[in-house]
Amino acid sequence: MILTDTHTHLYSEEFNEDRNEMVQRAIDAGVSRFFIPAIDSSQTASMYALEKAHPNEVFLMMGLHPTYVKENFHDELNHVKKELEQRKFYAIGEIGIDLYWDKSHLAEQQEAFRTQIKWAKQYQLPIVIHCRDAFDEVFAILEEEKSDELFGIFHCFTGNYEQALQAISYNMKLGIGGVVTFKNGKIDQFLHQIDLQHIVLETDSPYLAPIPFRGKRNESSYIVNVAQKLADIYGVSIEEVALKTTENSKSIFGI
Repeated sequence: MILTDTHTHLYSEEFNEDRNEMVQRAIDAGVSRFFIPAIDSSQTASMYALEKAHPNEVFLMMGLHPTYVKENFHDELNHVKKELEQRKFYAIGEIGIDLYWDKSHLAEQQEAFRTQIKWAKQYQLPIVIHCRDAFDEVFAILEEEKSDELFGIFHCFTGNYEQALQAISYNMKLGIGGVVTFKNGKIDQFLHQIDLQHIVLETDSPYLAPIPFRGKRNESSYIVNVAQKLADIYGVSIEEVALKTTENSKSIFGI
């Protein structure tokens, strides 16, 4: 059984004490593919070190996270562009709009999102979308930019059924993680209406640990709990969930 964690912050300082052991636990659990989203330039060196330590399992993205879009965001975007020009990445992400913490940089977030979508088209790469309290704003830009060249993953999808269909209409897979196991997560109530071909697994570790680890540090081995929940929802084996979601990840990332 091969599981793919399409979104994990393995370079996070929360893993500094036991990173290699944590990765090994995930591998022992069947997770052999880790896709690593970028945040901002301060994490680039850590991402490269992670890739060097685990060259066969770790696949990097490049991008500017919306909550890190500040007054200097043009400098950060220049960093993203420079890195894209120098080496291969598997996606541009995580990018998008986040209005949960701060609404004062909405215009800058919108500009950064549009710019990075255009780079994704230029480099023929998928995008990995971060959306929090901003479905209307994200969908508005996806509507502007929609084309056969635009595809990717709607990371940590927490919307409703109609929003799920809308995301899928823009060639996005739904990234499903620990929230699907929460009693108040709600997405478990309609996911059975979404074909499994539109789903990929993720942890977003160290955040959003699934039940029974909720409130603790998340790690990639816990993706087994997410896969089992999806197996229950779809009425299939966990092996089938692993197979199909890994196939879906390959169709997005090309590897």
